[in-house]
Amino acid sequence: MATGSILRCQNFPSYFEPKPPTVHTFHSSSSQRPSSNAVLVLGQDLFRFYHTCQVSERLRKHVSSSKATQIIWFRKLIDAWKNSEQVPLTPKEVSQFINKALKEHPKAEVEELLNFYGLPLPHTIVDADSKATKSLPKGVKLELHTLPVDSRAVADGDTITVYVRALDPQEISCVPSHVLEANVKRNEARILRNYAEANVLHQEIINSGYRVIRIQNEEVLARKYRIRLRGIDAPESEMPYGKEATEELTRIVQGKSLRILIYEIDCYGRFVGDIYCDNIFVQELMLKKGFAWYYSHYDKRTELKNWEEEARVKQAGLWASPNPEEPWEWRKNQRNNAACAAVSHRRDRRSPRNVPPRLQRIPNS
Repeated sequence: MATGSILRCQNFPSYFEPKPPTVHTFHSSSSQRPSSNAVLVLGQDLFRFYHTCQVSERLRKHVSSSKATQIIWFRKLIDAWKNSEQVPLTPKEVSQFINKALKEHPKAEVEELLNFYGLPLPHTIVDADSKATKSLPKGVKLELHTLPVDSRAVADGDTITVYVRALDPQEISCVPSHVLEANVKRNEARILRNYAEANVLHQEIINSGYRVIRIQNEEVLARKYRIRLRGIDAPESEMPYGKEATEELTRIVQGKSLRILIYEIDCYGRFVGDIYCDNIFVQELMLKKGFAWYYSHYDKRTELKNWEEEARVKQAGLWASPNPEEPWEWRKNQRNNAACAAVSHRRDRRSPRNVPPRLQRIPNS
């Protein structure tokens, strides 16, 4: 199942519904022919064309076709990309997609275009369609591949904040133009060593739900996602074993890139999904080690129930306690206590403060 495309923008509350392309401003300082990230570079050029109707100067210098012909190419590619049911994401898929969209054009012209973007030529592609494409589980709306997770990103045993490269093909169409522009201006400010201005621009990026993250001496613009682990409920931080659950989830994901299958968005704006770390199902580890409950109210998967029962039998983690309190009951009690405290506070405010009760009954003379 395709998880997004360069020309499809998705935003909450209809985050998972395909929409027409969103126009963005793209800045590039490169004047060289692309040699890597071919899919991304092509997507950026398509965005520029959609916004300005201008073909890349780099492309015009590289191919022999006329400017009018190049404009026709890009119009056909945009129309085909928007209407594509199976979104091309790999260089091979994009190459095949271009050949199909431009099948009426001379072969030599199309190969010039493919060569420019560093995409494989048709005769070099080995057909592997005989292998069945592995589809995503039913109900999955989005698949994320995150940057390495920082230990501070783990809020508790079932909630984590992750970042995804904003210029990945499935993300780039959702990046607001002011974020892209702020990122370009920030880079320029840093080159000029105007770090105060760079920090202001970075804060603007952060306020928009993005962040610039340094990974192996590379600065990466990334989008922020708050993830709620689907099907489990871990102890709250203030509860017994709450700290241990947080520490266990941190040990599992710290420094790792995660694969996350998103099913829905909850009432708090968190993306609810299954998390895989090194092909290991994270919820399974949390349940088997006794640091989470099976959240049966929201999830009916029997394997999760079995993993919790396994931990109960072994008295692992929180099951070492004779009668551990469920997190949902603890939260319910906290809400009730807060409501009672608010009522009591309102009652107290009705009487004059710091006045002995017997004096409250004395009328004004």
